[in-house]
Amino acid sequence: MKKRGRFTLGQLLLSAVMVLLALTMLIPMLNILAKSFSDPALSPSMSGLRVIPVGFSTVNYDIVFSNKVILPTLWNSIFITVVGTAINILLTTSAAYVLIQPGLMFKKIIMTFLIVMMLFDPGLVPEYLLVKQLGLIGSQWSVILVTSVNVYYLIIMMRYFQAVPMDIYEAARIDGAGHVRMIFSMVFPLAKSGIATITMFYAVVRWNEYFKASIYLTEKAKTTLQVILRQFVVLGDTVSLIGAQNIMDYNELARIDYGALKAATIVIAIVPILLLYPIVLKFYTRDVMAGSVKE
Repeated sequence: MKKRGRFTLGQLLLSAVMVLLALTMLIPMLNILAKSFSDPALSPSMSGLRVIPVGFSTVNYDIVFSNKVILPTLWNSIFITVVGTAINILLTTSAAYVLIQPGLMFKKIIMTFLIVMMLFDPGLVPEYLLVKQLGLIGSQWSVILVTSVNVYYLIIMMRYFQAVPMDIYEAARIDGAGHVRMIFSMVFPLAKSGIATITMFYAVVRWNEYFKASIYLTEKAKTTLQVILRQFVVLGDTVSLIGAQNIMDYNELARIDYGALKAATIVIAIVPILLLYPIVLKFYTRDVMAGSVKE
């Protein structure tokens, strides 16, 4: 066993830079979390580097969750994210598998068409007219179906599938495996790190969707959490969040720190998607195809 060498000066400098870079992202998140749990009377005095709450209070979360619209919109966001991401992965992986087949007819024409569609977006107006003609305005499926496949992610998925040696495909065909069997029993396990990556990308985009949801989902009860929270956090619309609250009187509401209340809404918006990362990270494995082909 070789002894582990000492860190060089370059490695120490690089490690220090990476730690500082991590802190620039971690401290603001912890500061927002601390402010959301701080006493509203004391939170305005908090500095941007403080990561420990000043006092302790859950009043900001009480105000947010007492809004009758928050929980339905939270469920809508979860439904759109889960179902939409599942459709994204199914269509993207299926299309990627088909497009890597060596005997596919008109492959160059199909790829050229997809790349042109990626570079030249047809625009919102034709998309809106199509959604309206299909009768999907006001339905959650309008947000789910209009972004079923991202061409850029499709190309990434093709590269992962192409990394699987062709000898494995040939061996599976000799054993009598069909395309569906090869996709689910062979390609998916060997390309699971790529699928996990694309799943994370799709899920983050789905969860953060507010623009198309604000256009297609016309009823407030059917819209997403991001639309409601954006009205308060970005546009400063306090009425949409606390205008109909009955849990506090006007004197108590006047003492609320709206900065801390915004911090609570941000925490509510980012925690569900943060829970996805530990699930995805376990699929990032090294040498997933090691030993699969023996020359």
